[in-house]
Amino acid sequence: MLLQQLINGLTLGGVYAIIAIGYTMVYGILELINFAHGEIYMLGAYLGIIFLSFFTVIGLTAVSLPLAFILTIILTVIFCSAYGFTIEKVAYRPLRNAPRLSPLISAIGVSIFLQNYVMLTQGATDKVFPHRFGESGIQFMDVNITYLQVIIISVSGLLMFSLHLFIQKTRIGKAMRATAQDKTMAALVGINVDSIISVTFLIGAGLAAVAGVMVASYYGLVNYFIGYIAGIKAFTAAVLGGIGNIPGAMLGGIILGLMESIGAAYISSEYKDAYAFVMLIIILLIKPTGILGKATEEKV
Repeated sequence: MLLQQLINGLTLGGVYAIIAIGYTMVYGILELINFAHGEIYMLGAYLGIIFLSFFTVIGLTAVSLPLAFILTIILTVIFCSAYGFTIEKVAYRPLRNAPRLSPLISAIGVSIFLQNYVMLTQGATDKVFPHRFGESGIQFMDVNITYLQVIIISVSGLLMFSLHLFIQKTRIGKAMRATAQDKTMAALVGINVDSIISVTFLIGAGLAAVAGVMVASYYGLVNYFIGYIAGIKAFTAAVLGGIGNIPGAMLGGIILGLMESIGAAYISSEYKDAYAFVMLIIILLIKPTGILGKATEEKV
């Protein structure tokens, strides 16, 4: 029973982690809480349904469902990255030098706009994911690990590992770290700060898109409000791990997923959304910077 809940928790935690990375990357560079990030995840879920339905209509899913699923994820990532890029250009860049409250209000406005945009164009009722993967999978003792759970855990782990290598080994990744340290000094040594910020939004939106498609296939239903709940949980994961710290966001997401799954199984599923916040309060009381966060002096 416990092992089954750990598997379920890792499945959820992997999804929370890759959404939380988007929050923590933006905060690390701009010190902005991008409240519209959860809505990018929600758009990913809807776009996943739209693209997979299209591939079903033209008969591709009958030929090869895995190929249709991979193409769905690729197209969803492209579209959501475009949304993330546009949001940064339109809603945040003009407010780069404004007081901190201004971009925060802009982020909330974009979040509400995207929710209403999807509600008006796709309807207020739940949408069903076109293909379910069923409950078949790997049996181990009394534990059933579905193939979809294996895919979600594997894809989440692969994305986190790839992002870590990208940040540590590539020129763009090093430029992102330099920009997060000091934007002015980064610009003085020749780094195009605007481009780096755009790349940050592109990567974060792409990760949220993958999470949206995976969650839509896992639960089978989506609605225009799922971005709010998932966004709050992913933000909690980012703070739990130490906001601004990418490994911390990964760790926070995994802990959050495990807490939610174990709490729902052994205490009550009715309070599954509350466990994350209880854990967050406890961690912040003990270590206000989060598990892997470091105390920094306030910039003046």
